[in-house]
Amino acid sequence: MKSSIPVILVSLLSTCWALEEASPPSQGSSPLIETSTPVRTKDYNATLKETLINLEKLSWEAWKKRDGKFFQEFLSDDHVEVGSSGAATKAQIVTFVASPVCIVNSYSIDRFELKMLNSDIALLSYHAAQDTTCSGVAVPSPVWASSLYVKRGDRWLNAFYQQTQAKK
Repeated sequence: MKSSIPVILVSLLSTCWALEEASPPSQGSSPLIETSTPVRTKDYNATLKETLINLEKLSWEAWKKRDGKFFQEFLSDDHVEVGSSGAATKAQIVTFVASPVCIVNSYSIDRFELKMLNSDIALLSYHAAQDTTCSGVAVPSPVWASSLYVKRGDRWLNAFYQQTQAKK
């Protein structure tokens, strides 16, 4: 299974690149980041890293508050999330987050790393710990998480998320 993860990730990245090229810019206001500055400089990458970290923090807070509406705007329409139960779509994630199934008591996220795959695709990896239960069962913690962001029009959207349990 571990050997198939790189193949799956490469396939997902290729799909994201292809879909990003074919997707028209989104219209309307959103709490998500909007920028028209080209991705070319260290300063821009540092600013982008800070922006994506802030988006990730907002997503964790929305997860804690069961704010499905946030995820409706935060996730790309072609979003995929991979967890221990398999892959989930944007619609499934929005519904799940808004449900009372999980209780997030606390969380912390740190050790962020940003990898620019091209000017419109960024991979944010980090460490997360949480005190969360879903259906009364503790969620694995800590984890290493990866969020793949794609720039669609002037917005950065989360197109892919996964987490892997970290060694304690």
